[in-house]
Amino acid sequence: MRIRVKQQPEQTEIAFEAVHPQFLPLGDGASQQRIAFLHRPAETPGAGLPGLVWLGGFRSDMASIKATALDQWAAGRNRSCLRFDYSGHGQSDGRFEDATIGLWLEEAIAVIRAVSTEPQILVGSSMGGWLALLCARALARMGETARLHGIVLIAPAVDFTEVLIFNRLSPEARQQLERDGVWMRASAYSASPYPITRTLIEEGRQHLLLGETIRTYCPVHILHGMRDEDVPWRHSMTLVEHLAADPVVLTLIKDADHRLSRPEDLGRLQQAIEAMC
Repeated sequence: MRIRVKQQPEQTEIAFEAVHPQFLPLGDGASQQRIAFLHRPAETPGAGLPGLVWLGGFRSDMASIKATALDQWAAGRNRSCLRFDYSGHGQSDGRFEDATIGLWLEEAIAVIRAVSTEPQILVGSSMGGWLALLCARALARMGETARLHGIVLIAPAVDFTEVLIFNRLSPEARQQLERDGVWMRASAYSASPYPITRTLIEEGRQHLLLGETIRTYCPVHILHGMRDEDVPWRHSMTLVEHLAADPVVLTLIKDADHRLSRPEDLGRLQQAIEAMC
């Protein structure tokens, strides 16, 4: 393991575009839901460069600053880029309150397997970091480790439903969650609180990773801001301890918060991806 603390990386520019997705239908009959995705193929297919798959955070979508910047950067470097919205997010079907970690994992695996062909670098932000690791485990169980070239995690919120939400709830909030089946969580990123359902918490316990060794079967690079108030940077130190069997680099950014969407932070993300190739 290598640990890096950086403050002044290179800058990058961000270009924005309208989002006109394709849709992947999942499920049958009345339960079928369409998952919205955007796939930009490499300009020159077969060039040998791994593609990129964006896994967004909790209540984020594929039109976010980091997702859009990653896609634009990939477009200029002959890399494919796949980004999508989980159910209940962005332009995908479904209600946010009905979704679970397991459902979002199934959607991520389905989109990756349906759309991607070359080996991929999974780029997971916050909750997407947890899902990226779960994807790696699921693909390994399917005998498809060759699909992954590497994983880049941005402030990974591994096991967040238990460690970062449930374990921090006040007795009153736990009572409300048990009684009503939902607790409204205030957020610094939205004027409206987020619904945290009892189902989300309970189902999330089936996917916890930090109680055992985590295997990815590919290199991992973690980026984490030391001013992150949502996912403390020491959470990534704990994660590194569990990634004992794969190559890991942890970059701590002293002056960065949870978003890691400043131009200099996007530059670090690009550098991490380039270093894997």
